Order: sequence, then structure tokens, then C-alpha cells
Amino acid sequence: MIKKALFTGLFLSSSILLSAQLTYGVTGLLHAPSAEMQPDKTVMIGGNFLNKEITPPTWSYHTFNYFLNVTIFPWMEVAYTCTAFKLPWRGVVKFRNQDRYFSVRLRALKEGQFWKYMPAVVFGTSDPYTESGGGQVSSTEGNGYNARFYIAATKHLPVANEEIGIHLAYLFNHRKEYPLNGLAAGITYNPSFAPDLRLIAEYDTKDFAMGATYLLFGHLHAQVEMQRMKYFTGGLTFKFGLK
Repeated sequence: MIKKALFTGLFLSSSILLSAQLTYGVTGLLHAPSAEMQPDKTVMIGGNFLNKEITPPTWSYHTFNYFLNVTIFPWMEVAYTCTAFKLPWRGVVKFRNQDRYFSVRLRALKEGQFWKYMPAVVFGTSDPYTESGGGQVSSTEGNGYNARFYIAATKHLPVANEEIGIHLAYLFNHRKEYPLNGLAAGITYNPSFAPDLRLIAEYDTKDFAMGATYLLFGHLHAQVEMQRMKYFTGGLTFKFGLK
């Protein structure tokens, strides 16, 4: 039954990620942020294949990452992500190093907190600081390849017997080779006939993408994404609670 539902979801979306934005190892859409949060004391451990089209231009080749994510409080999420680098050594270019960075997400408002139509609001950043150049916040070049800052809003709406999520965000950074300064938006849908399946469509300020996530055995999330509807990125994440 699980295999049948997964296959159906994959087919219907033409591609197929989770309420965790696993290209960065944090909660979100595919490559765009959302204001959704994991339950308090949630831990996520995972890894992804990253198509070179989804990474900053520093990576001119396909790579992979792995991460540890903890929702420390109901309003605070912290992640540590490592992305593999290729470097030459004795005439051979191989994966020999990794880029490491932290991500932080802070929830300012819960969905429906003061008014039933109020969206959730989250402020977040990934890779905000680098030691290169004497130490910089939001560096323009050098390290800090995945630097970004954002504010995101999310509202879930009932549609007949179904529910869709509407997500809007504003992102920016100061990178020369990978600038971000604009709006991102997305839609999520969890079909009632397959509650462990989540379909996602988004615009991340640069590209359109479609994807999905599927929960297996209550803890393992399998996710895939098609950036620009043709470049595959995907991975696995194990999620559990500390309580």
C-alpha cells in the first residue's frame, strides 16, 4: 500500500520534498523558505544528492550534503550542514573537503495566534557568518557560499475536504556570484487519500520547481525535487522527537 501511494504521488507531481527544506537541512519548502516549524525537541538527521544546478556557482559539479537539525524550542530551530567539495590532490580531483555552515530559524508569530486568519511568521538565515576576510556577516565573496536572510509567512487553508498551504517569503544576501533579493512563493498539498504524501510547487526567486516528500515507517522522509522541472535533487531524512 505504501509503495502504491508513493508511486501515485510521484506520477501525479511529475517529480517529486517534506516540510523540511532539505537542500539546507531546515524546515521549509524545496529551495524556498516557509514559516512552518517542527514540533518542540524534534531532531532531523539527513543527507541529499545536490544537482549542480541547485547549488551556488562555486559547485560546477554534482555534490552531496548531510546535516543535523534540532528544534531547540517551539520557536527556535538550529541546523548544521556540511556540503562536499572537490579539490585536486596529486593530479586527481576528488571530494576532499566540505563547506560547513549553521542555519537558524526564529518564529515570531504562530498561525492563528491573535486572529484565525493570521499567518505564521518566521525570520531565518543560513550561512550568515564566515571567518574568511577577517570574519564577516553576509560576505560578498569568499566563503559563506549559501548565505541568505529571509522573512517567511505561511497560512493553511481548507479546500473542501482537503488542505493547502500558501507560503510567501522575501530573501536577500550580498553575494556577488549568487545574489538573492526578491520574493519567493509556494503551495503545498497533503492529499487526504495519502496523508503521508506532500506535494510542493514553488518559485525560489530564481527558478520554478516541483517536488514531494513521503513519510515511511513514521520517521523516515524520502524526498525528491525537480528544479526548473528537469534537474533532480533528492535525499533521505530520519526524524524523531527527544520527548
